Amino acid sequence: MLNVIEHGPVFEIRMDKAPANAMDTAFLKALRGVHREVCGQGAAAIVISGRSGMFSGGVDVPALMSLERPQILDFWECFMDLMQALAASPVPVTAAITGHSPAGGAVLALHCDYRVAARGDFKIGLNEVQVGLPVPSTIGRVLASIVGPRKAQQLTMQGKLISPAEALEVGMVDELAEPEEVIARAVEWSQQLVSLPPIAMNTTRLQAKTDLLQHLADGNDAQLITEFWFSEETQTAMRALVQRLQS
Repeated sequence: MLNVIEHGPVFEIRMDKAPANAMDTAFLKALRGVHREVCGQGAAAIVISGRSGMFSGGVDVPALMSLERPQILDFWECFMDLMQALAASPVPVTAAITGHSPAGGAVLALHCDYRVAARGDFKIGLNEVQVGLPVPSTIGRVLASIVGPRKAQQLTMQGKLISPAEALEVGMVDELAEPEEVIARAVEWSQQLVSLPPIAMNTTRLQAKTDLLQHLADGNDAQLITEFWFSEETQTAMRALVQRLQS
């Protein structure tokens, strides 16, 4: 599901779970573990990339629909743990958004320090409300810290998916590159950071996120979203989503 590619001091974690890098519990735990491992192996910066045309399709809804409450809670705890780990990473993390990045894919990218997205006919955004899930408060806070509170409210309450060009305009991504150049550009940007004095750079990077990291640490989103998951509204919307995916 994951490949690690070394670009000198920059370690790329390439998600490679066919067909859409959809997230189930095993995938989340694997990505969390690899992040921990490469940090321990001396990575000075990390790039998280995806498959050509698809960064991540987000939560693997069909796989999760058959799970009971304890398993769903475990999934969301793993999800939030991964996001918190990326946000608080001891080294910078850059998202090389290689294609579509809806819902959980966008959330993953938003918890990174920098985002390079593929230019083209792709979609990115937090479309959770379209499938009956409210956007957790911690995730909403992360988006607001990047695009501003008003724009974050507009994007999340509509469950809107936008193009990479629109994402750049509102600040959801930091730059665009041609699809075949996204990873190289993300590595290049990371290498520029690595050239800086690391203690000064990483201390400053994390200090700028102090309030956000505290909010992530204090959040109870896994429990709350599990409750919503089993609500009639959410289950109805999820079943309709699974039918659309299957067709």
